[in-house]
Amino acid sequence: MKFKGLNLFIVFFFLCSFSSRASFVLLPMEAEGQQNHLKAYGITYWALDKSYKVSWLLNYRGGSFLLPDAPEIRKECQIRGVTFEVLSDAATNSILEDISSPSQNMETVVLEKAPKIAVYTPKGKQPWDDAVTMVLTYAEIPYTEIYDEEVLSDQLLLYDWLHLHHEDFTGQYGKFFGNYRNTPWYIQQKADAEALAKKLGYNKVSEEKLAVAKKIRDFVIGGGFMFAMCSATDSFDIALSAEGVDICEPMFDGDDSEANYQSRIDYTSTFAFKDYTLVRNPMVYEFSDIDTTEEHGKGAFSMDKDYFTLMEYSAKWDPIPTMLCQNHTQLVKGFMGQTTAFDAEKIKSNVLVMGECKINGEARYIHGTKGKGMFTFYGGHDPEDYQHRVGDAPTVLDLHPNSPGYRLILNNVLFPAARKKKLKT
Repeated sequence: MKFKGLNLFIVFFFLCSFSSRASFVLLPMEAEGQQNHLKAYGITYWALDKSYKVSWLLNYRGGSFLLPDAPEIRKECQIRGVTFEVLSDAATNSILEDISSPSQNMETVVLEKAPKIAVYTPKGKQPWDDAVTMVLTYAEIPYTEIYDEEVLSDQLLLYDWLHLHHEDFTGQYGKFFGNYRNTPWYIQQKADAEALAKKLGYNKVSEEKLAVAKKIRDFVIGGGFMFAMCSATDSFDIALSAEGVDICEPMFDGDDSEANYQSRIDYTSTFAFKDYTLVRNPMVYEFSDIDTTEEHGKGAFSMDKDYFTLMEYSAKWDPIPTMLCQNHTQLVKGFMGQTTAFDAEKIKSNVLVMGECKINGEARYIHGTKGKGMFTFYGGHDPEDYQHRVGDAPTVLDLHPNSPGYRLILNNVLFPAARKKKLKT
């Protein structure tokens, strides 16, 4: 009888253990719950790439990720130093039920497929760094570098997501002429750009860059996702709006600009901006009055007071901006760039301002649709280097594994993987 009772106890214990066996892995993303927020995105991408089903739990513990429990997922988390929690079916169902409640501003979004990522970058070494390529590398998310030749030969069709960083699509070489025209890197970059334009059949760099911008525009209209930072944001729109108009001074393209070019700017051609005035002086390191960097330079801001606030959206009704704003804080440190932020009055009414600085109402982080695709513009150069200058050393992301500013970049990397839901804002 004792033996029989022992057997029954063992069977009961086994059944209880089996029923409570872990079935899911949670990557918590709140401030104190995750030791490496940035690499958690890499784990999520890695799992998608291996065809695991992943859910993004919007507004739940900082925008956590729910993955199936598998030995290789646990191992990968341990290798990369990502905090994870093992959940039973019962615990998972309880969380999902809570998230689905109409009273909760939370939502479960299924991520279906790892997006194919392209980064628009020149072949030669730049005297500055790209925050997106740095964080993609740190998070171990694969990407392909492309440039003008690939774009103009329609290779964007191979990708879901395109990143543009410190670029100039106007043919003015970043407006670096005033301070850097005699430096070897500026002289070499100008020569390389002119040689590439000639190779591709264009008389001017501005004409070739416009053709690239139009291909990128068509990529977005056709359903692609574009993410741009720093000067790629405003220079892209300016190039599109100045089609057929010479806005370049002689030191850029060899001939005079059109005397009345401002009156010929076509704001209907742009993605995000309107009613801006171009900066004509080639000695001034600025494209237009879209950017608010000058206010920062005048001392209106200081590093310790420069923050911007992320907007809060309805997770159930507006999942896309909610995804793009997932973070462990709503207050994000500001950071400068050639294009630091956007004058709110220059932003079109159909574009969402997802992050703004309360000091003067400038926009730092905006999002919109174009055709079947979407774009996000993010002001500033490097979220963890307040005033990154030409030639400065790259940021070491091991020192910033929980960076809210870099999290916004990675939100944009992952959101094209989401099962499509209509944007209602």
